[in-house]
Amino acid sequence: MTDDNRADPLVGGPLDEEAVGIDRPGLHAAPGARPQNETFGDIIARNIARRSFLLGLGASVPVLMTAKLPGFPGEAEAANVDKLRFKPIQPSNADEILIPQGYTHDVLISWGDPLFPDAPKLNVAKQTAAAQERQFGYNNDFVGFFELGDDRALLVVNHEYSTGADMFPEYNPGVDKSQADVEMAAHGGSVVELKKNGGRWKVVKSKTYNRRITATTEMEITGPAARHPLMKTKENPAGARVHGMLNNCSGGKTPWGTWLTCEENFNQYFANNGLLPDGPIKAAHARYGVTAGATGRKWEAFYDRFDVTKEPNEPFRFGWVVEIDPYDPTFMPRKRTALGRCKHEAATTALTKDGRVAVYMGDDQQFDYVYKFVSKGKVKKKRENNFDLLDEGVLYVARMSDDNTGEWIELSMKNPTLAALFKDDGEILIKTRLAADAVGATAMDRPEDVQPNPVSGKVYLTMTNNSARMTVRPNAGETAANPRVPNFNGHIIELTEDGDDHGAKTFKWEIFLLCGNPTIDLKTEAGDLTPGLASSATFFAGYADASKLGKVASPDNIAFDSRGNLWIATDGQPSSVDLGRPNDAMHVVPTDGPDRGYLRQFLSGPKGCEVCGPEFTPDDKTLFAAIQHPGEDGGFPNTISTWPPDNKPFPRPSVIAVRRKDGGVIGS
Repeated sequence: MTDDNRADPLVGGPLDEEAVGIDRPGLHAAPGARPQNETFGDIIARNIARRSFLLGLGASVPVLMTAKLPGFPGEAEAANVDKLRFKPIQPSNADEILIPQGYTHDVLISWGDPLFPDAPKLNVAKQTAAAQERQFGYNNDFVGFFELGDDRALLVVNHEYSTGADMFPEYNPGVDKSQADVEMAAHGGSVVELKKNGGRWKVVKSKTYNRRITATTEMEITGPAARHPLMKTKENPAGARVHGMLNNCSGGKTPWGTWLTCEENFNQYFANNGLLPDGPIKAAHARYGVTAGATGRKWEAFYDRFDVTKEPNEPFRFGWVVEIDPYDPTFMPRKRTALGRCKHEAATTALTKDGRVAVYMGDDQQFDYVYKFVSKGKVKKKRENNFDLLDEGVLYVARMSDDNTGEWIELSMKNPTLAALFKDDGEILIKTRLAADAVGATAMDRPEDVQPNPVSGKVYLTMTNNSARMTVRPNAGETAANPRVPNFNGHIIELTEDGDDHGAKTFKWEIFLLCGNPTIDLKTEAGDLTPGLASSATFFAGYADASKLGKVASPDNIAFDSRGNLWIATDGQPSSVDLGRPNDAMHVVPTDGPDRGYLRQFLSGPKGCEVCGPEFTPDDKTLFAAIQHPGEDGGFPNTISTWPPDNKPFPRPSVIAVRRKDGGVIGS
């Protein structure tokens, strides 16, 4: 699920001379086949055993010190920043938003709300695609804040997917074409103008900036894979244009003020891969999990492009990072193929020491990989001169070693291993997963968000969970000393690029959090752990007082406030037995200083939801969050949730804005 969710993604080093004082818009103007590589579980097991990270062993744990980076606070400064002072809330199963005392929240915008003065209100009994194209879309995920100045801003929001049974009084996939068209119009993203009044942000039905991007919006394919034979279809024989983006989960923001929105589980929209003849196209689709038979939504009944027996190349045109200029409603979205093709959770940016841009990405599937792209060119002062910067550079995949070091392996024809297997760089990028398999990348436990810390420059990687490590990969570290086999609760990794440079090709890594319930008494000794018990082991960056720590599972989207505190949104806590199956939530944990690792819960979402898209305003006085799929699978009328309260008999995905009642900084 995400994101460069701090206000300024210029993390990691100074710009080149030309880029100093970069022109920022608006400030003064208006499941498929799995890889077989060694898993991170194998590595983490030996690492944890060696360092005795288990709280139950009572071992002392080394705490990493924050490196001093140019332009960032050093160790002493980081330790003296304002502490988090709010009173934590407790896990909850209530069908409501819960936040600490002294805070309040507004439901900013919900599915079906009009974006334009002439847009109709939501009418689920008579909903049309034309209406949905002018309304806020479904299942909101990534949230990005872009300043306009004068207490005005733009909010960009991804609309990941649709669940028709929760949207329509009677859902008939493959039968009712009008429902399929509404679903397609509910996908994509929204650009929404905001105005601040009395300390509260409110939506403006703006003709100037507001925009909907859908599954049918025309987009340009750019970069090395553009016009590649595998990108050509009957509808687009040139392989340079495509209609729509699908399953856009998390995202990021660029230093030049554009929105990166990421296609994740696109595979579920394409049918009948099992009917294709055996060969490289079928195999590539299988590696990405393209549906063997009919899809759940059955759009293929109405549109040939969703049936791979009729358009075998169409899935290759999805799974990309899409760049959009939120300040220009006429900007044609661009699928940036140089960043590779996978189930992208997020694409977050940082600057290298010489002024190039690095983009960090996770591929959200069990046993898949973490990637980094580094541009060839440097960021320029005039923002428009950066609009093609992401079309040329080097894509890398991470390999992590037992000694807490790692390397970024280049995925291009310059790599002899890949030159022997692929025809050109375009094919490598289209089949990114297969290329990463071939070079021995480290298989991870559902890598999702990858975020640089704006204070320290360290990079944080969320691994949501991996319940399949024992069942699907029985040799993935199934030993008594491995505390996360299977990995039900997920973990977070702290990565430090060598030389504190986001352009580095090597790095060091440490475990920051092993999520779960820190109060569980393991009552074990080294060598006595069974895999089932070991899966409950926790580690909170060396923070010793388990009685004060919160409980967290399935970390998904993350964000940083300006003080370097890590905010964690979850997707899957209701599945955690260790936590007592509470609703998904938002937590916060300091990454440095004496409270490093002291995790507390800040927000609890309503029943059936996923909390995602955390995003701060530059002054840290508003925290936006996307409440996705409240009441998911509850049907219509919904049997699980009625949130927001005025939406009976059906819940609506919404974006909320959290603020302190006294107007102060969130968390302080």
